[in-house]
Amino acid sequence: MSDSPYRVTTGAVARRLGVSPTTLRSWDRRYGIGPSVRESGRHRRWAPEDIAVLEEMCRLTTSGVPPAEAAGAALSRAGRPPGADTAPVPAEPAPPPQPPQPSQPAAGVRRGRSPGSGNGLPLGEVRHEFRGLARAAVRLDGPTMDRLLTDLVATHGLVTGWEEVMAPTLHAVGRKWESTDERYVEVEHLLSWHISTALRRIACAPPADPEAPPVLLSCVPGEQHTLPLEALAAGLAERGLPMRMLGADVPAQALTAAVRRMGPSAVVLWSQSRHTAGPTLARMVANTGFGIKGARTRPLVVLAGPGWANRPAAPGMLCPAGLREALEVLGRHCRPPSSPRAFGEAVGG
Repeated sequence: MSDSPYRVTTGAVARRLGVSPTTLRSWDRRYGIGPSVRESGRHRRWAPEDIAVLEEMCRLTTSGVPPAEAAGAALSRAGRPPGADTAPVPAEPAPPPQPPQPSQPAAGVRRGRSPGSGNGLPLGEVRHEFRGLARAAVRLDGPTMDRLLTDLVATHGLVTGWEEVMAPTLHAVGRKWESTDERYVEVEHLLSWHISTALRRIACAPPADPEAPPVLLSCVPGEQHTLPLEALAAGLAERGLPMRMLGADVPAQALTAAVRRMGPSAVVLWSQSRHTAGPTLARMVANTGFGIKGARTRPLVVLAGPGWANRPAAPGMLCPAGLREALEVLGRHCRPPSSPRAFGEAVGG
């Protein structure tokens, strides 16, 4: 049979769906989700109706349905009993045995199953029920990412969602890009955008006391990585604490001007890289006073991010180890004053 424009190769289907060709062959062999027609030499060629079954399989597995159940449902909806219309194929050699895992996962975390648990991404110990986020990201499936991120925060809370799903998935995409010839740049950008969108929805919540001095969040000059800082902003908003986000690559003069104008209770300086972490800037912010003459106040300076690692913090500065610790530190320090007027008097309002 000659090639038909309506029947495409396994590699082309895999690229379209964002899964590996090995995963498609495994689904065919294990669950009978294969092409309805095979070319000479038993090469798989996929018709539109075959691809529709695969799309349904991908949708279900991304939603957390186990592969075997997803396969049965996808075939049933297409009116195809499992394995009924696929010719038997020779068994493929079993993969080599994997070395034993050195440790057990943390409580509440389960390892994903293969094949296709994350489309080949090194997901580590991402929560099993949300490994579909990686599959949706590789398929560039924005609506599914939005739904999964919303369910994640609603079910497990922001901190757990960030530490056990969002950040590990982002890191997995980055590691895949660095360690292979597969270019996941578009995947990383789209995933970052959807995670940022989910975090900003939370950060828009009104504070418990709008008159309380806010926490000022800023990336240091030259720093473009904002997502961890956006996670902190969302965590503060979730706790009812007011905050102001300046974002990426804030010039030193603009940062100190904002401190003088705003009178924040604390300033968080985010640095992803040691090259951008500037102790001089941190001291300058810590020494920036505000308020009426004779009663000036200075903010607590929180040095956040791996760029500050192994740098000694000056007196009055804190270096939290992660999002959870940063929220605990700021929550203790930034409790609203007993009355809204107290802050206005302190800054001469």
